[in-house]
Amino acid sequence: MKAMILAAGRGERMRPLSDATPKPLLPAGGKPLIAWILENLAAAGFHEIVINHSHFGKQIESELGDGAYYGVRIVYSPERQALETAGGIAQALPLLGAQPFLVVNGDIYCDLDFKQLLPRLDRMRGKSDSDRAYLVLVDNPGHHPEGDFALEQNRVTLSETQKLTFSGIGLYHPALFAGVPQGGKMKLAPLLLDQIAAGKVGGEHYRGLWRDAGTPERLHELDELLTNRPAGGKQG
Repeated sequence: MKAMILAAGRGERMRPLSDATPKPLLPAGGKPLIAWILENLAAAGFHEIVINHSHFGKQIESELGDGAYYGVRIVYSPERQALETAGGIAQALPLLGAQPFLVVNGDIYCDLDFKQLLPRLDRMRGKSDSDRAYLVLVDNPGHHPEGDFALEQNRVTLSETQKLTFSGIGLYHPALFAGVPQGGKMKLAPLLLDQIAAGKVGGEHYRGLWRDAGTPERLHELDELLTNRPAGGKQG
């Protein structure tokens, strides 16, 4: 099974920390953010990993290598300039293949067991009328109180009530990116909004530990949480 970690962002909100280090390599709880993700993916059986990069991308390749240390095989999708989320995924499609795949933002921490997503991934395979995306949504954090999408009976909707926040974890069918030109710069949101309107996006509400470490302050809070949590424990 294949997964992609998005690691091409410049990390403007993370400055000055990101002025010398790509955001996914910044440490929290004694290891780089992206290391937590790789360990989680490997434990769930995702052993073929694509990582896109742009800002200080060679540092990412030097740190992670071929992924053997984490029990995975990493291939890289370098971008001369960051292509945004949809553009970066579209460029990496030759590496990801023709089957649906998992995508995780490289600047988050989440305790979600990715094994729980495997049945959903299977349902998206081999059906022309299958969902084009499946999103993991979380409670709205203090820095994003308005949320992103509504969730009604495991379907993502455009309702304006009871919105949740997109976690940066999603399953995608390659067909979602059919209209994105190779090397083209495009955001993911417009593609998702079209498919949500067409009833082609499922989702779930994850209530466990999730953090967007997008600023130095939030990274520091995550570092303290992971450093002080009980060994082997999980916190909600």
